[in-house]
Amino acid sequence: MRKSHGDSENQTTWLILVGFGELKLLGFLPFTLFLAIYVVTVGGNILIVLAVASSRTLHTPMYLFLCHFSLLEIGYTSNIMPRLLQSFLEGEDIISLGSCLIQFYVFASLAAAECLMLAAMSYDRYLAICHPLHYPALMSTWSCSCLATSAWLSGSFFSAFTLAFTAPLSLCPGSRVIDHYFCDFAPVVGLFCGEVWIMWGAGISISSCLTLVPFTLIVTSYVFILRTVLRIPSDHGRQKAFSTCSSHLSVVGVFYGTLIVVYVAPTDHMPALLRKAFSILYTVLTPMVNPIIYSLKNQEVKLTLHRLWRQLI
Repeated sequence: MRKSHGDSENQTTWLILVGFGELKLLGFLPFTLFLAIYVVTVGGNILIVLAVASSRTLHTPMYLFLCHFSLLEIGYTSNIMPRLLQSFLEGEDIISLGSCLIQFYVFASLAAAECLMLAAMSYDRYLAICHPLHYPALMSTWSCSCLATSAWLSGSFFSAFTLAFTAPLSLCPGSRVIDHYFCDFAPVVGLFCGEVWIMWGAGISISSCLTLVPFTLIVTSYVFILRTVLRIPSDHGRQKAFSTCSSHLSVVGVFYGTLIVVYVAPTDHMPALLRKAFSILYTVLTPMVNPIIYSLKNQEVKLTLHRLWRQLI
């Protein structure tokens, strides 16, 4: 019996995210593990935000950037983790095409904003160490707010620009199964037929620009920072200068290291489960590690968190 046009249209708007169906044999263990990671991630980043908000000594550009970065991490992981947790309980996750595109848009926006925010944070450290006398004028609270807002808006704009290329495309006939746990760029592009190469080209060009340009700026900033620090005569002065950069440099290493593993390493011929495991690195583990790095390596953040804890008890 021939299906009506309405039925056909309805069928094409629903997708199946396979997720980690291979882990069903482990029962509730994966759900419990990822739930714990999600709680630690959101809780850790909220603590960073509360620490910055509650302490006047932390109302400086360095910590305001950190506050924005923590908010990005909360949104970044919350865009993916709830559906992933649901899939562990129910198996395959059924998602509408609209929800899938929204998830991709939010993911791409926040990932791009994180790259730009890390570049802004490195520029802040460059000014603080290489131009300390001019730092208050060059990096005021207003300048910090403008840079942070620009990172948020730029990520949203470029992601919307990439997603706009799906408008003239049509969905491919056939299976609606996506062998992934969230709507990443490649699965989204694979849903469409037509002149898909335009979207591929635009997506790769924009993502390369938003990844490589900030990374180049970060590396350049730290080359100048290292040169300046090595010229400091006292060991204490060098150690103090390095300590202000170590947390940010650690986060940059973890963030870009995981991106390189996923997007530069040859994962095309890997088993789907292994490819998804690599994606877990930057969507789940990195947002959890970042607040731990900042709280462990930064003495001022640790003292503020300790003071907050004493007030609570």
